[in-house]
Amino acid sequence: MKWSKKAFGIAALGASAALVLAGCAGGSGSGGGGETGGASGEGGYKIAFVQGVAGDEFYITMECGIKEAAQAEGATVEVQGPEKFDPTLQKPIVDAVVASKPDALLIAPTDVTAMQAPIQAAADAGIKVVLVDTTLDDPSMAVSQIASDNEGGGAAAFDAIKEAHPEGGKVLVVSVDPGISTTDARAKGFEDAVAKDSNFESLGVEYSHNEPAEAARIVTAALQANPDIVGIFAANLFAAEGSATGIQQAGKQGAVTVVGFDAGPAQVEALKNDVVQALVAQEPSTIGKDGVEQAIAALKGDATEEKIQTGFTVITKDNLDGEGADAVYKSSC
Repeated sequence: MKWSKKAFGIAALGASAALVLAGCAGGSGSGGGGETGGASGEGGYKIAFVQGVAGDEFYITMECGIKEAAQAEGATVEVQGPEKFDPTLQKPIVDAVVASKPDALLIAPTDVTAMQAPIQAAADAGIKVVLVDTTLDDPSMAVSQIASDNEGGGAAAFDAIKEAHPEGGKVLVVSVDPGISTTDARAKGFEDAVAKDSNFESLGVEYSHNEPAEAARIVTAALQANPDIVGIFAANLFAAEGSATGIQQAGKQGAVTVVGFDAGPAQVEALKNDVVQALVAQEPSTIGKDGVEQAIAALKGDATEEKIQTGFTVITKDNLDGEGADAVYKSSC
């Protein structure tokens, strides 16, 4: 089931539907030298992409979209990302990027406040900034913001659990860290939906710090204390991976519906093994392509779109060999 760009219509998913979403990735880009200053020089525009975290298929897939769009424009791309989704690790990367003077910066901020000043410095240096996936408290320096409808996705996650467990019950959110715009919005959308249904009780939001092992520990402990949990919403890829492990360790496969975001190889394997009932795949490649298009438009002095919202595909075992296969994230370009 594919939800289109800018038309995030939420519908009830079937009893088998549970979701898995997220945001992150890695990989090194190819890229150019030469002076900054637009399309001057043979290499065309220089674009820097700073991921939220290296090694995550979400950002790898976004990188693939960025490279494809950049190649079509004759632009070069440099890709870097911190080893963890952590502003203290991302800031020095951004500082180095600013010093290298690219024409444009596509970046997934790792914190809505801590990354404000470093990204503002990029804009102040004349670099065109596009925020991809995550955003900032004050994104006014960016020429465009491109992301999924994360709050709506959280509400859809609850709908999936409700369809699978119409009798109600306890539910838990496993997120990353507070202060990340995307996962905060996903948790809010989910929690707001739970609050509207008296048949369900939220056990709140737990933070796994982007560590699958910590997510597994959280879920194992939660199931020991509350064996009647019926659903877990995992707010990103690593949270989903760890939640699936925790459910296996607790021997609760089939009894607990896992809903989350993202569709990396580990999540697809969990889907095949019935640990996760469905995956909600974002469109990171589209986010990347749109990001390049907006950056190039700004560099050429053309109009840009302030905000772009991309869609997603709900992957189940039933469509994994069809449209779902096209939505699975890449491990390399």
